[in-house]
Amino acid sequence: MVGKLLVRGMIAGVVAGLLTFGFARVVGEPQVDHAIAFEEQASKAREAHEHVDQAQGGHVHEAEEAELVSRETQAGFGLLTSVVVYGAAFGGLFALAFAFIYGRTSKLPARPLAAWLALAAFMALVVVPSIKYPATPPAVGDPETIGYRTALFFLMIAISLVTMVFALKMRKVMMRQLGQWNASIAAGLLFVVIIAAVQLALPSFDNVPDGFPAALLWKFRVAAMGMQVIMWTTLGLLFGVLAENKLRDLHSQPVAR
Repeated sequence: MVGKLLVRGMIAGVVAGLLTFGFARVVGEPQVDHAIAFEEQASKAREAHEHVDQAQGGHVHEAEEAELVSRETQAGFGLLTSVVVYGAAFGGLFALAFAFIYGRTSKLPARPLAAWLALAAFMALVVVPSIKYPATPPAVGDPETIGYRTALFFLMIAISLVTMVFALKMRKVMMRQLGQWNASIAAGLLFVVIIAAVQLALPSFDNVPDGFPAALLWKFRVAAMGMQVIMWTTLGLLFGVLAENKLRDLHSQPVAR
């Protein structure tokens, strides 16, 4: 059964990736183009100031390296490939998580379980790390710290996942004394408190250059979050339907004697 769910998870992920690509192409890529244009203008301004010093010092201005991948390819086939592969990979992982939880730690039917699991994954993998380290377009952020910032972003994801699992386990413990509703509220507050403490402790970055349009930064981050909303909403709802149909077929099959 796990293998069949895995295939359906990857199918749902591919569909989610295609829908996400359409949104990114229409809404996200124009913001990237504007950010690149701002970066190019800033770079030309810096070169203009440095040109006189280079000439006086006898330095020869080196020719710029040709770009390995064109902007058209990045925004088209490259974006499509990366988003679809991302969707298929997370769709497979999502299906494995669903198969592990279904019938073991949760008695929910397939579709509600898939929806709640997608919401939990969206919160842990997207919302929590993005609050501390939001997406940044080209020309925003110090290139020398990109590795450090990326490592902190993935660290925030790991902490978010561990904290969510811990909060869910504590919910089970608290249900015996507080009941299901109160235990759920207490577990949610526990998750928020731990995440808030961790985010306050981790370093922050404010590398937005002077003159960068605030509206452009906001639109880019809204587009980035919108892509994730489409990805996880489609994945949760579509996989729920596919999994429910397959599980119904399996349960309806006669038992061999």
